[in-house]
Amino acid sequence: MKLANKFNIVILTLGIFSGSLAAQPVVPLQSPSKAEIIDRFAELALECVHKEYPNIIKHMMNSDEDVKTPKQLYPAFYGCFDWHSSVHGHWLLTRIASQYPDSTRHQDIMASLAQSFTEANLAGELAYFNRADTGTSFERPYGLAWFLQLTTELREWDNPQAKHWLDILTPLENKIIANLTDWLPKLSFPIRVGEHSQTAFAFGLMWDWSLSANNQEFNDLLKSNITRLYASDVNCPLAYEPSGQDFLSPCIAEADLMRRVLSSTQYAKWLSTFLPSIPSDGKAEWLQVATVVDKTDGKLAHLDGLNLSRAWMLEGIASALNNKDPRKVAILNAAQAHKKSGLNSVIHDMHYMGSHWLGSFATYLETQRGLQ
Repeated sequence: MKLANKFNIVILTLGIFSGSLAAQPVVPLQSPSKAEIIDRFAELALECVHKEYPNIIKHMMNSDEDVKTPKQLYPAFYGCFDWHSSVHGHWLLTRIASQYPDSTRHQDIMASLAQSFTEANLAGELAYFNRADTGTSFERPYGLAWFLQLTTELREWDNPQAKHWLDILTPLENKIIANLTDWLPKLSFPIRVGEHSQTAFAFGLMWDWSLSANNQEFNDLLKSNITRLYASDVNCPLAYEPSGQDFLSPCIAEADLMRRVLSSTQYAKWLSTFLPSIPSDGKAEWLQVATVVDKTDGKLAHLDGLNLSRAWMLEGIASALNNKDPRKVAILNAAQAHKKSGLNSVIHDMHYMGSHWLGSFATYLETQRGLQ
């Protein structure tokens, strides 16, 4: 029995969704174990990384010859509704395989990754990046950042198969770094939205890659541009968040990015001017948890992802502050409230509009990837 169905059967038994059962004795709901939660995340990715349809593609066509199916365009990353979700779906599987080798889905994961990470498939992916008129903007910055997170996971996984897969993915990694290196100095202003084009979140993943890959040149390039774009920011308008279809917080993501770049002393001071509204009373209510009212609407369902990403970013912010900092408890309490809501949305039943991507966000949070 699939874990999602198992959890939902328990809920239905309690009469939560059925008025006819409401009068029955309430049996205490047993929370799923950590192993069950991890298997649930793996299930979500396994169900979509090789599911070609439905699909949204971003593809410039110059003639009838450019009309192709997702799998023809992206031989490795055609599933999970879109390219970037497929990429971080593969990251999810890689993360779970590397961190939880005893998972009941381990063999399924290894087989799924082997199906995707072939020389022929990655040659096809690289050919797409090199096609005429594609330029450097494809999946920039979100999808490219997640690809670097994928190769980071393979690079840090002490497994011969992972090293083999990394060798296969490296030519595309090199192409992506070349594209980003060309783009970064041209970016006149940061992109401060709550969706895919946001630069603060993507820069955080890129920064972590540069450290793991020991690529000092790219790290230096990132640092100079992050400092240029963000270091002078003050009074981020947190009261205006979230927008109705955000899955990333512009203010919280920037704060999580800057703790990577600044020293602890510099960061504590910078945060005081950037987010002066963080309270020192320990309460979590300074940052309201978002609620999704229609999970079949792909844009509205983004708010479940917002709760998850806020949770891990708040944990990141807190990790950079001294334990005596009076803001730290309020930050961690807000993180916990967002984590509870976000994980509940993933553990229980979802529409495909959320299930094709939310597992990656939940895995990033639950395994504390951003704190490593």
